[in-house]
Amino acid sequence: MHNIKDIRNNPTKFQESLKTRFLNINTNSILDLDSENRKLIQKKEVLENEKKQISKSKDKSLFEKSKKISLEIDQLSKQQSIVKNKLEKILSEIPNLPLPDVPIGKDESYNKEIKKTGNIPQFNFKAKSHFELGENLCMLDFELATKTTGSRFVFVKDKLALLERALSNFMLDLHINENGYKEISPPLIASDDSMFGTGQLPKFKNDQFELKLDDENDHKYLIPTAEVILTNMAKDKIFNEKDLPIRLVASTPCFRKEAGSYGKDTKGMIRQHQFYKVEMVSLVEINNCEEELERMTNCATKILDKLKLPYRVVILSTGDMGFSAQKTYDIETWLPSENKYREISSCSSCGNFQARRMRARYKNQDKETLFIGTLNGSGLAVGRTLIAILENYQQSDGSIIVPEVLRPYMNNLAKIDKN
Repeated sequence: MHNIKDIRNNPTKFQESLKTRFLNINTNSILDLDSENRKLIQKKEVLENEKKQISKSKDKSLFEKSKKISLEIDQLSKQQSIVKNKLEKILSEIPNLPLPDVPIGKDESYNKEIKKTGNIPQFNFKAKSHFELGENLCMLDFELATKTTGSRFVFVKDKLALLERALSNFMLDLHINENGYKEISPPLIASDDSMFGTGQLPKFKNDQFELKLDDENDHKYLIPTAEVILTNMAKDKIFNEKDLPIRLVASTPCFRKEAGSYGKDTKGMIRQHQFYKVEMVSLVEINNCEEELERMTNCATKILDKLKLPYRVVILSTGDMGFSAQKTYDIETWLPSENKYREISSCSSCGNFQARRMRARYKNQDKETLFIGTLNGSGLAVGRTLIAILENYQQSDGSIIVPEVLRPYMNNLAKIDKN
């Protein structure tokens, strides 16, 4: 959410910054509503003051005038509420402004690679896809999931189910014991207010799984990511500066309609309606967002380093960033079957954009009350990490070598095969 004062003070700068996200927002209409809103507030305050003076005077001859003023105040309040709601609706649908070092471009082709590491495996056989490998092992069953639930779901069975659980536990242990995050086991359902706070609503309602409840006015959603719940733990709170940073981590199922992905990645586990993800969230002093983003990204890449998976890090362009982000790093791991890198994590700084929507603040050393900085990142997407292990550790006979670091989580199993 944007501060209307910032737009008021420099509308040209605000408009130009949004143009780098390829949005042409009419700041004049915003400022007109803002001006009308403030005028109505001022008129109401004048009348309220006049009514107060009449009340103090205790002059009974002014009783009728006081009643008339009360009616005028009620009318102005209704008008002001309508204008305010219009203004807030427009502001709520405007994305965050990018930081100056974010590459300007309309889509992912303008993303900038900043790091590449790891050894891409060289096979003396044709690399199979993760879904071929999983189906041949009889441990990934997409057909059965389609029968029981629908498309874009999967049954993960036997040793691959163990591998999936091992990955979640390994990631959590690393983030808790080495990276300084506190584990949270959160609700998997979010209110519309929480979804608004992190930016999923109102603009992306069609992407969410909404629950049907008895009360039609009570809106609840399955979480698209634990970011929603973890970040909203700060909603309506005022922290002390000494309590920051706060770093949280959770491993949860996530649910997404993938409304804009029709026809994309229809085979396999790349783009599912339900998937597991280990999510990191940081709440920091507003000036520490960029430093924390670097730290968070390094926490995510450490997972891949220990799994010995090849990957690269890219900074997303202005046109490819998420709605609430001011800067985003995507981490992409190598998939041999596709002969390219695919996203496995996204780490974003949101500045105080989400905090304004959630009213999450802190008091600094000068006793000023400021909006906190919020960050979120996958550490990592469990299903996509499973995919990367299947493809990068595959053997010619279709078996899968288990990365050494995961073996203690898998009863010291070194290889997954049909036996």
